[in-house]
Amino acid sequence: MNLEPFHYKTLSVVKEKREELNAYFPLSDKIDSIFQPISLYGKMLPNRLGIAPMEGNDSKEDGGPSEHTIQRYINYAKGGASIIWYEAVTVVPEGRSSKHQLMLTEETMPAFKMMNERVKKAGRINGFEPVIILQANHSGRYSNPNGYPEPLIAYHNDIYEKNNALDDSRIVSDDYLSELPDKFGEAARLAKTAGFDAIDVKSCHGYLYAEIMSAYRRAGRYGGSFENRSRLLIDSIKAANKYKDQDFHVTCRLGIYDGFPYPNGWCSDEDNNIVLDEAIQLTKILKEDLGLELLNIVMGNPYVNSHVSRPFDHGKYKAPEPPLVGISRIYKGTQTIKQAFPDLMVMASAPSYLRQFSPNLAAGALEQGYADFINFGRESFTNPNFPNELKLTGGLKLNHVCITCGKCGDLIRAGYPVGCVVRGPKEFKEYYKEFIENKSV
Repeated sequence: MNLEPFHYKTLSVVKEKREELNAYFPLSDKIDSIFQPISLYGKMLPNRLGIAPMEGNDSKEDGGPSEHTIQRYINYAKGGASIIWYEAVTVVPEGRSSKHQLMLTEETMPAFKMMNERVKKAGRINGFEPVIILQANHSGRYSNPNGYPEPLIAYHNDIYEKNNALDDSRIVSDDYLSELPDKFGEAARLAKTAGFDAIDVKSCHGYLYAEIMSAYRRAGRYGGSFENRSRLLIDSIKAANKYKDQDFHVTCRLGIYDGFPYPNGWCSDEDNNIVLDEAIQLTKILKEDLGLELLNIVMGNPYVNSHVSRPFDHGKYKAPEPPLVGISRIYKGTQTIKQAFPDLMVMASAPSYLRQFSPNLAAGALEQGYADFINFGRESFTNPNFPNELKLTGGLKLNHVCITCGKCGDLIRAGYPVGCVVRGPKEFKEYYKEFIENKSV
């Protein structure tokens, strides 16, 4: 299989490779559609660009934002994106992904409120305030609240636990799960008070809520049938909806394909082919019954099959497919949801692999009706000013684009603050150097 590194010099070469691989995804020669204004949550936004939720692992011990966290989000706002989808914020201490993951509580809420005031003020330099969304999460099997793994799982997954079987005591009870909707409701109340425009009840990337969706073999109220497996997410969104009004909204970052064969992954068959029937069924409930106006569509599990969630061609982990195939999968899935619900706002993800051509992917997706917004994650670490750079110059400089090396992911898994190791501030190069030295000890 041809897995050569990124080498595309022109957009036409990307198109040729796309055809060669039979990996269709939308590309446009022009990027004008990126800057077509659009209304979301009653706000007129000047572009279709978002900052994807990327954990910085730099909170204070109590879960409040540090000055480093605050400055990161101020930089995003100055950069000109219309939507800033904040990184995962835990709703319960035991579901924290690290000792430095953000955590929203009654005690930390004032710090979040102060941060949001500064972020919105910073955004006004561009003539508008960005929509800011809190991503509420429970890390589930990736919980690490005290600096070492303390997984809380929905069921035993043959693939996730292939080399590290977990004890039955790690499976959360129905009673435990039944208490979580109230926690997400409380997070919504606090997020609203802190000045967020919306809260995301996160269900993707292998965390607890996403894992419950594939709990086919779990007994009880949260396993087996679609009704049972979707109960936790639906109940949590209902709890958050109690605080919804014209100024505060509820959304979801929804993983629609785990990338593992049934019964170890959601929306796949035994041969790991994508089967989106349940994703469409769930989206219908989220939109029509629960009133969600916006969904961010994603795929995969960055801990186990990161090539599915964010295509790349560098790093220790070798992808089993060309990255363009991964892009095609993500955008075809996103298109399926958008076509099924044309009046639902849909945000696409994972454009960064295409480097300087990622705006062409974004514009193509917008023009061809795949999505209404495009979230940039890794590129925002590399170049938080990319929206304004695109607006002012019509493109991205080669030394301003993410090279999808995966080193930012290495940092967070090793417990370091996270940023771009290649193009970011010197501190992240030092963190990575220390990480490599510690690995060799």
